[in-house]
This record gives sequence, structure tokens and C-alpha cells, in this order.
Amino acid sequence: MIGYLRGTVNQLFIDCCFIDVQGVGYRVFIATTTRNQLIINNEVTLFTYLNVREDAMQLYGFYTQMEYDIFIKLISVSGIGPKVALGILSAITVEKLCQALGQKQVSILTKLPGIGKKTAERLILELEDKIGAIAEQKDALENVDSLEFEGKEDVVTETTQALISLGYTQAEFMPILKNLKSIDSVESAIKFVLKEFAKR
Repeated sequence: MIGYLRGTVNQLFIDCCFIDVQGVGYRVFIATTTRNQLIINNEVTLFTYLNVREDAMQLYGFYTQMEYDIFIKLISVSGIGPKVALGILSAITVEKLCQALGQKQVSILTKLPGIGKKTAERLILELEDKIGAIAEQKDALENVDSLEFEGKEDVVTETTQALISLGYTQAEFMPILKNLKSIDSVESAIKFVLKEFAKR
């Protein structure tokens, strides 16, 4: 499983992009919200999901951890595949989707591409609580840029990526990283975070 890609945006298309990672170009399918954040020739980190089929392997990328989490929840619902899930994320913001599910707004969900009344009702039934939990984490989710370690931005970014690859979410570890008075290396930061988790 490819947890994330960090590379240069080589090309942008309507529903996908090419990310150059040390000379290897990855075709990554993306939602409109992620596409709007990408600039050609700029470096980017995308959280990824690899969809394996009999005839192809397709990589889906997301600019934020929350968008990735919502995508995973969507494809867990019967009848919702990666393409439909990506279409949903292109047609509605994560916040409005969470609101529609939480308030059981079938009329809004049926306006999304590939979603009929029965599928909308299934989405609400299966995801109401799960999506709600993700939405509640939004306020606790701190962006990497909010961590003020002057001159150590790369260390913070690499630490964040490493913790995500270990299976932790930003909502879990960002409050801990924020308590660090200084950050000297990726190794020391990870040890600090893991030590704090062990106390819980």
C-alpha cells in the first residue's frame, strides 16, 4: 500500500495529475478540491489509495487527511466505488457532505453524481455516525503550517508523514507535536509522540 506520494506536479488534467517522484511519473486520480490546490512544477504531498482491479491498478490522491478518510468511508458502502466516491468529493465539500449525512438530507445527497434515493439512504444509514466522528475531529485537526518551529519546517513535514505512515491521524498526533518546545530531528519528534501515546 502506498500511503502517500511526495513529488513535483508534472501535469494537471480534469480528473487526474502526474506526480514526478524522483523521475517516476505517477498518474493520480484526484477530486476537484485537491486539483484546486495543485500548481504545476510545485512540490506536493498527496495521501493515496491504491485501487487494485483485475485489469488495472489505479492511484487516488487527496490533499488532506480528512478528504482521504471520507473517501475510505464512502467506498466502504455497497455500490460506491472509487470513481463514484471521487465524483462525490468533487461535487460537494467535506463539510457539507458531513452536514448532509448528519442531518439526513436525502435531497442533497441525491443531487450528487451516481447517487439515487436508495443509495443516499444507504449512505446515511451506514455513515451517519462514522462521518460524524470525522467531522468532530476537524476542530482538533491542526495544520502542519501552524507548528511554529522556525527553520525546521522540513523536519515537521517529514515527522508528520512518518507518523501517518505508521497509522496515526493528524487529529491524534498534532496536539502532541504542538506541545514540543523544540524539534531537532524526525527521530526525536517521533519518539516524543510515541512516548506520549504510551502514557494513554
